[in-house]
Amino acid sequence: MELVTLWIAQYGYFGLFALLMLGIAGLPIPDETLLTFCGYLIYRHQFSFPVTLIVAFLGSIFGITLSYILGRSIGLYLLHRYGRYVLVTPEKLERVHQWFERRGKWSLVVGYYIPGVRHLTAYTAGATKLKLPTFMLFAYSGGLIWSTTFILLGYLFGEQWEFVVDKLQENIFVGTLIVAGLLVVLWAFKKKLIRI
Repeated sequence: MELVTLWIAQYGYFGLFALLMLGIAGLPIPDETLLTFCGYLIYRHQFSFPVTLIVAFLGSIFGITLSYILGRSIGLYLLHRYGRYVLVTPEKLERVHQWFERRGKWSLVVGYYIPGVRHLTAYTAGATKLKLPTFMLFAYSGGLIWSTTFILLGYLFGEQWEFVVDKLQENIFVGTLIVAGLLVVLWAFKKKLIRI
């Protein structure tokens, strides 16, 4: 948290852009805390809402596009070269690609709200060759909605922004565990490991 406030205090909007881009690309930066703090700075009239939103949006789309490019180049190369060692066959890769084309693209929107998932969805989208226009439509829409959500939370809750962030992080962690558990159960049903 101190790193976030120091960067923002020293570098302003550029700090917001750089931290968000690196955080979305996969570095351990508390993105939601960063955005909520910037919302608080808008509440204090130290930041402008339109400029903050534009910078946050640009930081998030630069970061997620970088993840997509890495997935499309390095990730794809690694999967083709070493995938067989981790049971990733070309057929499995094609199935994931088909899933992304049908339903998976929505994970680019929703994934922003689940730490760790937003990084993986972009890498996976790139590695499975999801078309760039489709990726941009869903990932960039998700980035705009996500940025707006947390900036508004910081602005609306003002002095209480840190309390809100703490509560959100608790609930996001619990929610992520519940979703992961449901996905495991769903997978087990599909593989007929669990019978009713």
